Amino acid sequence: MAWQTLVLLCLAIFPLNLDAKNVLFLLADDGGFEMGAYRNRIVQTPFLDALAKESLIFNNAYTSVSSCSPSRASILTGMPEHQNGQYGLHNGVHNFNSFPNVKSISSILGKAGVRTGLIGKKHVGPMEAYRFDYERTEEQYPINQVGRNITQIKLFVREFLQQSKQTTANESFFLMVSFHDPHRCGHITPQFGSFCERWGSGEEGMGLIPDWHPIYYVWDEIDLPFNVPDTQPARYDLAAQYTTISRLDQGVGLVLKELHDAGLDEETLVVYTSDNGPPFPAARTNLYDPGMAEPMFIRSPETGARRNEVTYSMTSHLDLVPTILEWFNLSYPLPNSLTGRSLLPLLFKEPSGQSDDAVFASQSFHEITMTYPMRAIRTKRYKLIHNINYQLPFPIDQDFYMSPTFQDILNRTLAKQPIPWYKTLRSYYQRPEWELYDLKMDPTESRNLFGKSSTKETFGQLRDRLQRWLEATNDPFRCAPDGVLQDTGEYRDNPTCLPLGHT
Repeated sequence: MAWQTLVLLCLAIFPLNLDAKNVLFLLADDGGFEMGAYRNRIVQTPFLDALAKESLIFNNAYTSVSSCSPSRASILTGMPEHQNGQYGLHNGVHNFNSFPNVKSISSILGKAGVRTGLIGKKHVGPMEAYRFDYERTEEQYPINQVGRNITQIKLFVREFLQQSKQTTANESFFLMVSFHDPHRCGHITPQFGSFCERWGSGEEGMGLIPDWHPIYYVWDEIDLPFNVPDTQPARYDLAAQYTTISRLDQGVGLVLKELHDAGLDEETLVVYTSDNGPPFPAARTNLYDPGMAEPMFIRSPETGARRNEVTYSMTSHLDLVPTILEWFNLSYPLPNSLTGRSLLPLLFKEPSGQSDDAVFASQSFHEITMTYPMRAIRTKRYKLIHNINYQLPFPIDQDFYMSPTFQDILNRTLAKQPIPWYKTLRSYYQRPEWELYDLKMDPTESRNLFGKSSTKETFGQLRDRLQRWLEATNDPFRCAPDGVLQDTGEYRDNPTCLPLGHT
């Protein structure tokens, strides 16, 4: 059944409640599946787990780009990074911004009379494209105060909700709480630990966050994900990350309590996800699953909505803008500009029959020096990655490079010592142009099937689907590396890939 038909059918059976007015969007920063709801048996996340039990849990949710600013821009615009223009990090010398004419969810909702708020990390620009009515971000305050100080976050949320209730006509709202945990900070403020796990802990000289009760983990009891080497430095690193997960989890609990105390539970859609994968090998800045796969819950106040259930439908962060717009009974200003789809029907019914749905990803930069454009398509079974700059070594971002995990990989490689890891540093740096993986048989994406006669047809089908998406989203890289896109002059109305002519 086509998704458009399914949407209409579900709306007919389960009509939207016009009194359901609000959206609370909770976003982790470089968070992964470190929680009980996704079967991590060590990390303690009672508030996230409780939210999951009240929500539909997404087991096939993916970011469209594995980098901080680009992923946030894609979430807020419903467009991949190459379409919205936020190719890399917004801050500092990187200086990336979205195109000035881009329509973000905050600007669309604001024009429709919905009050918008952002508390925590913003990290996108320009301001005109991403303006919120209420902003408490790193543009006005130190990033740790608005992103990691969960007591301060709680007070900002309380202020926003009180102001919203005091407005005339009980104004609807969209509130984004964008935590800075569990992002690394060791390369900037090493005194606070690799993940700022000591900041606000009550230790001498670290300050105190009154509402945070730190949880510490024993490094040799952690279950390592397959992409992290089994070394003591990596285990220490992961244990530090887990401690900041506890701060994130307790922050989520505080925010949800503020919503409940304000009497707004029954009219608010709650969404939780992360911007991209964790800052570990093959994760953030990569289009392998540790970098693309994301946790996601959606809690609906609607009668009959699925709770404590799992959906396996292929889902992209590009689906969030269409979902939020439908929740507010709004349409995107420019028809046929978005490739995502509303997730509201999934909150009531899982699609029947076999589906060959796919999600797409686009990565061009992270930092300004990290020129490594990649494009990818992922179905439930296969993934195809196109490494456009495959002749260059894969670049490493600053905070991961300085991490205990990567420094140990680097030092062991230089000393010609074995690394208990599923890759070598050379294979991590040097990647082929095409990577094709059968995720059913090879979930760790270790055996590249590109060039195999048995997968020739699969490769062709995936490549063609990926190319159609790149054309639909006007990707300027869609002719690279073997051609040049001509879309001006005589080619203005007929964009064409012209060959480079090399042999």
